[in-house]
Amino acid sequence: MTFLLITCATLLVGTAGLTIKATVLSAQVTTLTVRATASVVENRKAIAAAVARAKAKARLRRLIAVIPLAGIGAVGYFERQDFVVWQEDNPEGNIGDYSCEVATVSADVMDEVLHDLPELVRPSRNFVLSKLPECIETND
Repeated sequence: MTFLLITCATLLVGTAGLTIKATVLSAQVTTLTVRATASVVENRKAIAAAVARAKAKARLRRLIAVIPLAGIGAVGYFERQDFVVWQEDNPEGNIGDYSCEVATVSADVMDEVLHDLPELVRPSRNFVLSKLPECIETND
C-alpha cells in the first residue's frame, strides 16, 4: 500500500512538473511566433519602401531625360554613375563591356517595356535588335 502511495505521489509530482514545463514552452512558442510575424511585416514594409524608392528614382530619371538640354546632361551623368558602380564589380571591364551588358539586359526586358508604349511610337523588336548586333551576337 505504501508503495502505491509513493508511486502515485511521484507520478502526480512528475505530471505537475511536465504540465508547468509544457505551459512555459507554449508561452515561449507563442512569443517567438509573434516576434517572427512582426519581423515579417517589418521586412515586407522595408522591401515595399525600397521598391517604391527605386521606381520613383527611375521615374525621376525619365522625367529629367525628357527636358532637352538638361536631359542630355542628366542621362550622361546617370549613365556615368551606373558605369562606376558596375566597374566596382567588374574591375577588368571597360566601357565597351559595360555597354554590351546594358544592351543585353535591355534586350531581355525590351518586349515588356515596348509593350507598354502606344503602338504608333513602338519600334519593332527587329529594328531595336539590329541597332545592337555585336553585343547581342556575342552574348547569345
